[in-house]
Amino acid sequence: MGRISRTFELAGASWRILKADKELVILPLLSLLATAAVAFTFIGPLLDSCTTDASGAAACELATSDYILLAVMYVTLAFITIFFNAALVHAANDRMSGGDPGLGSAIRGAMVRVHRILPWAIVSATVSVILRTIEERTGWLGRVIAGILGVAWSLVTFLVIPVLVIEDIGVVQAVKRSGVMFKKTWGENMAAQVGFGLLGFLLMLPGIGVAVFGYSQGGSTGAILIAAGVAWILVVVLVLSALNGIFQTALYRYASGAGTTAFPEAVMASAFAPKRGRGTSGFTRMPRGFGG
Repeated sequence: MGRISRTFELAGASWRILKADKELVILPLLSLLATAAVAFTFIGPLLDSCTTDASGAAACELATSDYILLAVMYVTLAFITIFFNAALVHAANDRMSGGDPGLGSAIRGAMVRVHRILPWAIVSATVSVILRTIEERTGWLGRVIAGILGVAWSLVTFLVIPVLVIEDIGVVQAVKRSGVMFKKTWGENMAAQVGFGLLGFLLMLPGIGVAVFGYSQGGSTGAILIAAGVAWILVVVLVLSALNGIFQTALYRYASGAGTTAFPEAVMASAFAPKRGRGTSGFTRMPRGFGG
C-alpha cells in the first residue's frame, strides 16, 4: 500500500468513528470560538499601546505589563487548543475502548486532566515564542533553523496529548514517551501527515473556487457565494481537526499495545511497520521501560 493511499485509508477509518459520534466536530468549533474570544479580549488592551503616524504606519511601545499580558495570552490560547484536543482524544479513546462518548463526557475527561494540560500549554507556548524569536531575529538562516526545529518538535510531541490524557503522567515523561513511540513505530510514515494536509487542500478547493467566483461577481450574489465558500472551508477545517484527533488517538493506542477494532488491522500494521534491519518483531507491546 502506498503511503498516500494508506493515509486515505486511515482517514476513512477515522471518518467511520466520527460518523458514530458526530457531535465531536463541535469540540474544534468550541476551540475556535474560545480562541477568537480570548484573542479579542487580550488584543484590545494591547492596541492601546500602539499609535499611528501621519503616513498610517503603526508603532507600538510595549511596557513590562504588556509583555506579561502577551505571555498570559500565549499560554491561554495554547491551553484552549490543547484542552479541546484533549477532550477529543478522551472521546476517541472511549469509543475505541467500546464506550459511547458524548460531548459532556469528552469535556469532563479533559477537565480531570487540567493539571497535565496547563503545564503542557506553558511548554508549548514557550517553545512557540522561542522559535518565533529565532525566526524573526536571525534572518533567513534563522527561518530555516526555526522551521526545522518546529517540524522536529511537532513530530516528536505528536502523541503527547494522548499520553497526558490516557496515562495521566507529567509533561517531561509524556514528551519522552511520545518521542520513543514516534521513533520506534512510525518514523518512516511521516507521509501520513502530509496526506492529511493534501486531503484538506483537495477538500477546500471547491470552497475556494466558489469564494473566488463570488468575489469576481460582486453584489449580493457574490456575497452569498463568498459566504458559502467560507462556510465550506470552515466545515472542512473542523472535520479534519476532529479526524486528526481520532487518528492521533488510534496511533497512540496501536503503539502502546491497546489496539482498536475501529481501524482495519492491515492498515494499522502497515502504518506502524518497524524499520527494516532493527531486528524487532513488531510493536504491539509497550516499549520497554514504559509500563502502565
